[in-house]
Amino acid sequence: MTSTTGTVQQPLLLPEILGFSPQLLLDDIINIANNAVQDGVNGMEEFLEKWVEERAERQGGDWDSTQEVEQGLVAFQTLLEYHTDIAFDFFEAWSLRNIFAIPPDLPIVMPHQQNLDLTLKPEREQELMDELDDLRKKVDNQRRLQRTLKHAVQVAKRHRRRDEEQLEQLAMLKSPSLDILHALPPKIMAMYTAVAALPPLDPSTVTSLVHTDAGKRQWETGATGYKNWAVGQLLNRAESSSGGGLTVVDTLMDRVKEVGRAEQLRLAVEAMDGVRGDLDSVDSSRAQKMAA
Repeated sequence: MTSTTGTVQQPLLLPEILGFSPQLLLDDIINIANNAVQDGVNGMEEFLEKWVEERAERQGGDWDSTQEVEQGLVAFQTLLEYHTDIAFDFFEAWSLRNIFAIPPDLPIVMPHQQNLDLTLKPEREQELMDELDDLRKKVDNQRRLQRTLKHAVQVAKRHRRRDEEQLEQLAMLKSPSLDILHALPPKIMAMYTAVAALPPLDPSTVTSLVHTDAGKRQWETGATGYKNWAVGQLLNRAESSSGGGLTVVDTLMDRVKEVGRAEQLRLAVEAMDGVRGDLDSVDSSRAQKMAA
């Protein structure tokens, strides 16, 4: 069914106030009325079909009323739709002219339109629009800068964690033992110089200066130690039997002279003691660090 609209044009302010178009509301009301008419026609059709069946059973003849029922239903439906159209056309026109109509002389200001100056010139309005566009661009640039700064902060944090891990790995270079190790090369060179200044030893002297292992006697160190011990015993017996042999002190002095002068030996021993002390300091500092 088509409905005619009123001659009064709806102002654009009315849908903005209501939040919907009045014409849509009226169309929904008319559609509901048409559905009610159709439901009434369907109900009447069911009633007539039952009535025809009961009458045919009572009469028991060949009475056929199908055509008459259909014609009656069509006439009934046409009559209802005609009166419904006329009634709701008047209702739609009256609603648009009375309910959904705002007089032109009625001042209405929306809450979001209060304090608006509608007397501005187009040039001033264009300036304000340009200024608004510039502000939007600045806000957009600030947001981009903020995202860039956040990304840079995250990258800096990752680099800092990596640098801290590398610093922990290199922290061992700050150990006090490195200072001691730094002083070792000059001392080792001094020891080497002192030892190099000693005169060369004879093979016999080297054989007589063989050191025994700690906690063992000379003949228990091996075949060479046993031979040296046996030769020494024979020499001692020979000297004691002759009665005019050298004393033990004289023998030691002679062997020392064969190795080098007393000053040279003292320098070599001092250099070795200094190197040994530094190495002991390094070992002790390393043990303390491991214990900590």
